[in-house]
Amino acid sequence: MPGGAAPSPARHGHRATSVSSLSVTSTDTPDGVPGPGRPPSVDRLARDLAARPDASGLPAPLLVDVARRVVDALREQNGGAGPALDELAGRELRAAAERLLQPVVNATGVLLHTNLGRAPLEVHVPATATNLELDLATGDRGSRTERTGALLARACGAEAALVVNNGAAAVLLVLAALAHGRGVVVSRGELVEIGGGFRVPEVMEQSGARLVEVGTTNRTRRDDVARAVADPRHDVALVMQVHRSNYRIVGFTESVEVAELAGLGVPVAADLGSGLLDAACPWLPDGPPDWLAGEPAARQTLAAGADLVVFSGDKLLGGPQAGVIAGSSELVTRCARHPLARALRPGGLVLLALQDVALSYLRRDAHRLPFWRMATTPLDPLRERAAAVAAAAGHGVAAVEVASVPGGGTLPGVEIPSAGVAARGDLRAALRRADPPVVARVAEDRTVLDLRTVDPTDDGHVAAALRAAVER
Repeated sequence: MPGGAAPSPARHGHRATSVSSLSVTSTDTPDGVPGPGRPPSVDRLARDLAARPDASGLPAPLLVDVARRVVDALREQNGGAGPALDELAGRELRAAAERLLQPVVNATGVLLHTNLGRAPLEVHVPATATNLELDLATGDRGSRTERTGALLARACGAEAALVVNNGAAAVLLVLAALAHGRGVVVSRGELVEIGGGFRVPEVMEQSGARLVEVGTTNRTRRDDVARAVADPRHDVALVMQVHRSNYRIVGFTESVEVAELAGLGVPVAADLGSGLLDAACPWLPDGPPDWLAGEPAARQTLAAGADLVVFSGDKLLGGPQAGVIAGSSELVTRCARHPLARALRPGGLVLLALQDVALSYLRRDAHRLPFWRMATTPLDPLRERAAAVAAAAGHGVAAVEVASVPGGGTLPGVEIPSAGVAARGDLRAALRRADPPVVARVAEDRTVLDLRTVDPTDDGHVAAALRAAVER
């Protein structure tokens, strides 16, 4: 990004680099002559480390921390057997670099990999001021919530929308603003826990709302909800439908559709989770892919009678991490005016990125977003790429047919045909030492790299990293 950002630590070739000037000596004696056979001083070692190619980009304070850990390790050896100074230094420098946020190549086949930032998104932001909270027409203070929210509302057919910093925050704000101290009806089959320990009952408790459970784990009917709403002891303020996210209940099941919940006398809020804007996918030239069948979408859920929908920005929407509350302007306004809304609001960079994503949907060219581009790539081009990568990687690497998954807690059980390459054994650690790191998976004692989640411009790097890992 422009604006003088610090350079990322260089990683090229540092695993094989050795600096012979690093040697085990004591801290400098008063006459400046180091004693033999003892660790160097932290200060001296930190200065020596700064000259190593694998330390490029690490600031002096971090190099001092690395030097301190190396010296401590040498002292623990106390002259006994153990790694040499140069090996210890390389190990600690690598560990320091790996603790920093940096680009990686996702070859796992999980399109929305939570550990890898979910939806990939390229953002270029100039180092300039923006009209984040300025009304350019009047010159008065404006609202950061209106611009991007209005675009998203238009894209999904809502009256209004509000953006917060993630999906869990959106659920928390809806409950706190609309049902604090009152009852919220949720089916027992939807009291889920998703990644990161997000549990619906616990979020409900933190919001100040009271959970009213209805139905059973596998079967909930409209009458179950209607009785709870009509019971004055529950003082129901809201009916909430929760996307089951990363699991499914199959077999002897029954659930209540949003259209059946409308008209019970209280607002209906649907936590959609994944962020599909429109089931028709008008931004895709060939329409919705088969694997999206059955996934709830914001436009259709609102049209069916939901007063609010809640979804994430970094899943099927393909944008940055954010949470969106969309629907009735009266209910969205109540959420926006709640004190929590200020604590949960996103920053200007997120809003700017999300604005670009919303404009892509309105232009109907969202198929160009990185997520949709890789999700809808046909199988034949992937097979061709796999054959080329396997040939470039050399002996021991073969092109294979694989299956990608949406990930990110969306569409559990859904597989998308794909192609990639594989090699015997577990090479994941060696691949993570590439520059940039390549993240793969292991299946049936083979390291598998799925090319659906790899940008084609990274194919050469994947082949080189795999070749080096096999040779090593």
